[in-house]
Amino acid sequence: MTRVRVEGFTISLDGYGAGPDQDLNNPLGVGGMELHQWLLPTRTFQQTLFGKDGGTGGVDDDFAARGFENVGAWILGRNMFGPIRGSWPDTSWKGWWGDNPPYHVPAFILTHHARPSIEMEGGTTFHFITGGIREALARAREAAAGLDVRIGGGPHTIRQYLREGLVDELHIAIAPVLLGQGESLFQGLDMRALGYECVEFVASEKATHVVLRRKQRTAA
Repeated sequence: MTRVRVEGFTISLDGYGAGPDQDLNNPLGVGGMELHQWLLPTRTFQQTLFGKDGGTGGVDDDFAARGFENVGAWILGRNMFGPIRGSWPDTSWKGWWGDNPPYHVPAFILTHHARPSIEMEGGTTFHFITGGIREALARAREAAAGLDVRIGGGPHTIRQYLREGLVDELHIAIAPVLLGQGESLFQGLDMRALGYECVEFVASEKATHVVLRRKQRTAA
């Protein structure tokens, strides 16, 4: 059965999932890279992004590896694809990750501006969805063919899916840094009322990993 998952999404101690003023030099906003010191050196990240051997193991790598297991499609907000706003000025920009993005399955980009799909190296195809979060999820479920759908972010995209009760499981890494400003993950959400509960809580040297799962509602 296809599950909808958020995996490895990192927030600061003050709740921000991205810093302010995103641009080409600051793809995660100013200070945003500080959030991911738990992830960057892991064996999973080094192999998935750079194709390198080595990297760290332990709790952080265990959670990083779990995030890629059984994933058949991704959903991404437009900011996760690039810094361009408004209509596409051209089609030369093909994403932050270069010719071989780390997704390796179909990835559905939420946008208000249509654009043809892009086939990349390594099995990633970017599809641009203008019909909203439910259309993207329907397309992703179909593409996943029974595997899970992973929602990669950013915070605004995740909040939309959480608000509609469409996320089955959410893994958050809480980094020991303060951003002071940026984009909050949980702003305006009552996670308890939405039916989420903490089912796992593990600390490493560089992050605290929290897994939230949505309770299955029983018929009245």
